Amino acid sequence: MLCTAAIGWAVLGAPAAARQGPVDLTAAAQPAKPAPNVNAPKPAPSPTATAPAPSAQATPTPADAATAAPVPVFQPVPPPLAHWTLADAQALLASIKGIRTEGLTPADYEPANLAAAIAKGEGDDLDALASRLFVWLAEDLRDGRTPMPARVQWFAIDPDQDLHPNSQLLAQATETHDIPGVLASLNPTHPDYALLRDMLAKAKEPRQIGMIKANMDRWRWLARDMGLQYLIINVPEQELRLTVNNKIIRTYRAIVGKPGKTATPQLAEQVKNVVFNPTWTVPQSIVVGEGLGQKLIASPALAKRQGYVATKSADGTITVVQQPGDNNSLGRVKLDMPNEHAIYIHDTPNRNLFALPTRTLSPGCIRAARATELAMTMAILGADLPPETAVQYNLSGKYTKVPMTKPWAVYITYFTVARDVTGLMRSFPDLYNRDAPVIASFTKPRELHTDQRKSNEAIIKLDNPL
Repeated sequence: MLCTAAIGWAVLGAPAAARQGPVDLTAAAQPAKPAPNVNAPKPAPSPTATAPAPSAQATPTPADAATAAPVPVFQPVPPPLAHWTLADAQALLASIKGIRTEGLTPADYEPANLAAAIAKGEGDDLDALASRLFVWLAEDLRDGRTPMPARVQWFAIDPDQDLHPNSQLLAQATETHDIPGVLASLNPTHPDYALLRDMLAKAKEPRQIGMIKANMDRWRWLARDMGLQYLIINVPEQELRLTVNNKIIRTYRAIVGKPGKTATPQLAEQVKNVVFNPTWTVPQSIVVGEGLGQKLIASPALAKRQGYVATKSADGTITVVQQPGDNNSLGRVKLDMPNEHAIYIHDTPNRNLFALPTRTLSPGCIRAARATELAMTMAILGADLPPETAVQYNLSGKYTKVPMTKPWAVYITYFTVARDVTGLMRSFPDLYNRDAPVIASFTKPRELHTDQRKSNEAIIKLDNPL
C-alpha cells in the first residue's frame, strides 16, 4: 500500500456501484450483492454455550503480508455475579423484550428462560441467569453485537469497556435498582444513532432493516463519548467533517483508499501535529522499483529542477525526499496522526479530483479538499496558534511542524447509512463490501464476547514514512 500522488489512473477503474451518487434511503436501500469475503464471520455457537469456538480470521496469505503471523486465540470473559430481586429481574425482562428499538434481538437474551427463573423466585439460579443476561445485553449495547471477525479492517479500539466494565455496570444496575437506566446510559451519544433508531422504527423492508441495524451497531463499536472536538471521515460518503460538541462545523470532500489492498482501514487516532509545507519521503518501491533514485543521483540538476533531494548512504541505499512546494505529493499541509498503518490526512496538488463523484483513488491515506483551511483551523483551535501566525507558516514555503496542545481525535469510520452534507439520512455505496458480514451476523445466534479488541487481519503498512 503506497500513499502517492499518482492516482488519476484509478478513476476509470472505479466500480459502477461506487460511481453513483448517494441514494435517499427512504426511497431505496438495496445494497448490491457483495463479492465473496474471506473475512466473513464463522458459524456462531449457541448463545447458551459455556465456551465458544475461538474468534479468529483467516490466516493472512503471503500476498497480504511479508510474514504470516500466527492467528491469535481470544477467550471469552467470565461474567460477574450479583444478587437479583424479583423486581429488578422483571425490569431486565422488560428491557430484553423491548430491545428491538435499539436494533438488537430479544431472543439473544433468553427471555423465556428468564421468565421461568423469575417464576421460581429469588435465589442462586436467578442470580446466575439474570447476571449473565444483563452482561450480555450490556456488552452488546456498549461494544456492539457484531463479532470481531465480521468487522473487516476495523482497528478502532473502543475504550468503553475499560471505562464501564461489566462488573461496574452490573453492580450499578442492581444496587440502584435502575436496570433500564443503566442500559440506556450505554447508547451512543452521536446524533446519527438516534436518527437511525427513528428510521428503524419506521422501516418495513427486511434489507433496509438489516442495513439500519448494521449501521447502528457500528456506532457502538466507537467510543460512546467521542470527545469535545474531533475529525470524522465516513469512507463510503467520501467526506470529512470537523466536529465540535457533536455538531458539524465544516465539511470537506475526501479522497479515500481504492478498494482492495489499499482500502482505507477504520481507525480511532489522535492528531499530534499540523505540518505546513511538508516534505515527502518517496517510498522505496518508487526509489528502487521505478529507478527514481538512480536517475536522480545520476543527475543532480534534474533532482533540483523537480524538487527532490537524493542521497546515497555508505551501504548504497538511496533516499529521496521531495521538498515543499506546489508540486509536492502531499500538497501544502499534512495532519500527523501516528498509527501502525501509516495513514494520515493531507493535501494534494491534484485538487481537481475532488470534483469527481467517486473518490476512491488513494493508496489508503485520506486527502482533504480545502486542506489548508482545515490545517489552519486545527492549528488555531488545537494548538492556540494565532491566525496571523498560521497564515505566515502557510505562506512561508518552509517546512513547519506545529504540535497540538489539545487532544483532537480522528475517527475513520464506515457508515453506509448516515447524514449527508445536507443533513438528510441517506444510504451510500458499500465501497469495500463491508456490510455483508455485519448484516449476516445478525441472522445468526449471538456469539460470546471475547477479549479481542480489534481486527486481527494483517496490517498492510504504507511504504511511506511519516
